[in-house]
Amino acid sequence: MTKTVVIVGALDTKGEEFAFVKSIIEDAGVATFVVDFGVIGDPTFTPDVSRDEVAQAGGGDLAELTSGDHKDEAMKTMASGLAAVVRKLYDDGKLDGIIGMGGSGGTSIATTAMRTLPVGVPKVMVSTVAGGDVSAYAGTKDITFMPSVVDVAGLNSISRRIYANAAGAIAGMVQVDLPEAEVKPLITASMFGNTTTAVDHARGIMEEQGYEVLVFHSVGTGGRTMESLILDGYIEGALDITTTELADEVCGGVFSAGPDRVKGAPQAGVPVVIVPGCVDMANFGGIETVPEKYKGRNLYEWNPNVTLLRTNVEENRQIGEMIAAAANEATAPVTVLIPLKGVSMLDSEGGRFWDPEANQACFDAIKSNLRDDIPVIEVDANINDPEFSGKVAQALLGMLNQ
Repeated sequence: MTKTVVIVGALDTKGEEFAFVKSIIEDAGVATFVVDFGVIGDPTFTPDVSRDEVAQAGGGDLAELTSGDHKDEAMKTMASGLAAVVRKLYDDGKLDGIIGMGGSGGTSIATTAMRTLPVGVPKVMVSTVAGGDVSAYAGTKDITFMPSVVDVAGLNSISRRIYANAAGAIAGMVQVDLPEAEVKPLITASMFGNTTTAVDHARGIMEEQGYEVLVFHSVGTGGRTMESLILDGYIEGALDITTTELADEVCGGVFSAGPDRVKGAPQAGVPVVIVPGCVDMANFGGIETVPEKYKGRNLYEWNPNVTLLRTNVEENRQIGEMIAAAANEATAPVTVLIPLKGVSMLDSEGGRFWDPEANQACFDAIKSNLRDDIPVIEVDANINDPEFSGKVAQALLGMLNQ
């Protein structure tokens, strides 16, 4: 069956480039489908979906958007419309891969649409901003960014090669057959350096029972990506052992995943074990980057680029409330496990971050704010002790087997 690549872009000033990419993809034996989201000038060739249709899908009027008076509104409308068009093409079985080209504005619109597609669908973005930080454009999806090197504004000796490479890449991606492999039910696990021992032990138990465990590093993007996969329906159960990103949210650290972290599995109706793992630490860059208000606090230079702040009683109380609020949204089984002898490797008796009072503030906040029907299991062990991590795995197995 012939594969189809959807090409998205503003055809007004860049039609030459898109026609070039279209021809190369088709020469590779792949069909194309072009969607125009431009708002300036006229398209240089007729697309399969016009800019007017994109504007309508975004709830706007193209005539108003092309006046040039409200560029911000035009960007939002065309991004929303393109996302709706692209997702419908995928849902209707008319999209096997997608490619876009543009500057910062075009990249923003095109990647908004790409982010509506599931992980695994080939996505290529040729962009003037691809050599920098593209995390805001990628979100939690697997978008392949290719620096355009020169501006996306016409064909020249440099851009022809780059566009040809991009066209060849997307054509190849959609035609690659995935080798067959044993399909196992997927489990997610959140991990940090300070909970590696716990996660490895729990993962081993789950794998012995026939599950495949996907481990995510709790550094902001890791937590968001994990929960994106859960919300997209790929995951059977979750071991949310390392909820440290909430500490960064509360303290303004660099690894925050946002205020909704931990809510993914509860909102998706996926069985989950929640642990206040590594909530004793918020993360900053080098010691010189730590905010002045924390300079007198318990700080630990984990490495030259990471400084850990020991969270205090009030911060732990807030984190506990956030964990309880997330768990309370559950529509599937959820269990909270609490390690009474420390929530990280550093938070053990005699350790650098050992602070039973701060820990207890978190534990009490969880228990006092949690729904009555949600079990709380307190274990007289450190989070990395096999006694604790074993109970974490067994708790999830019990819920999955209900």
